[in-house]
Amino acid sequence: MDIPTRTTVVHYAEHGSGVPVLVLHGGGVDHREPQACFEPAFDGVPAYRRIYPDLPGMGRTAAGPEIGGAEDVLEVLLDFADRASGGAPYLLAGHSAGAYYARAMALAAPQRVAGLALVCPLLPGDAEVPEHRVLVPGVQSEDRGFTQYFVLHTRGMLERYERFVAPGTQLADAQAMERIGRHWELVAAAPSTYEPPTLLVVGRQDSTVGFAGTMRAAADFPNSTLAVLDGAGHALPHEQPLLLRALLVDWLARTRRGAG
Repeated sequence: MDIPTRTTVVHYAEHGSGVPVLVLHGGGVDHREPQACFEPAFDGVPAYRRIYPDLPGMGRTAAGPEIGGAEDVLEVLLDFADRASGGAPYLLAGHSAGAYYARAMALAAPQRVAGLALVCPLLPGDAEVPEHRVLVPGVQSEDRGFTQYFVLHTRGMLERYERFVAPGTQLADAQAMERIGRHWELVAAAPSTYEPPTLLVVGRQDSTVGFAGTMRAAADFPNSTLAVLDGAGHALPHEQPLLLRALLVDWLARTRRGAG
């Protein structure tokens, strides 16, 4: 499926009907990764329309020269969200760089975003990150995309990487990502706090974005649940799926109470 925005055509997948839930993937992959990781939270939970777009320069969403930095990507995503939701309030979730944009979207349009879930979020400023440490050795792989992303090197994790992560990396536009990466900082949005129900989830062993920054950022989200999960790195959605599902189900319940 595709929706044209002012600067590009956004490719996306969607499931179900009801309250729109926009889920944003991280850098260098496509919608298939969060689709695999977030969909279990909606099993048996009706009345949600889950929307998984490919971000500009990734998957099947092009990023021409007019998209020159993170501010341009943010503009595309806000435009896409308005069009995909039909102007209705929506829930917003993201992983890694997707969470970076999701946070900015919620701060830019808090009246539109009825709930926010940030998983292993990239945040503004310098990150305090631990050294990468493999917690469960097992399979041998020469693919650094796997070995530096996961801290659980099991056969099951490698299979998830090969099925849900690696295919998206092959579609990424390296030139566009480099161009956007040179201007990745977003202008701080006002207000700096966000009131609706929020979920913040980080991996204790995340060597990409760390966990300390998210713990500090929790003060900006007065109605948030903060979870630091042991036994998980930046690939937390794969490495701790049951805990993530439980946290997402609770977040959805809190957004329903807020809407009522």
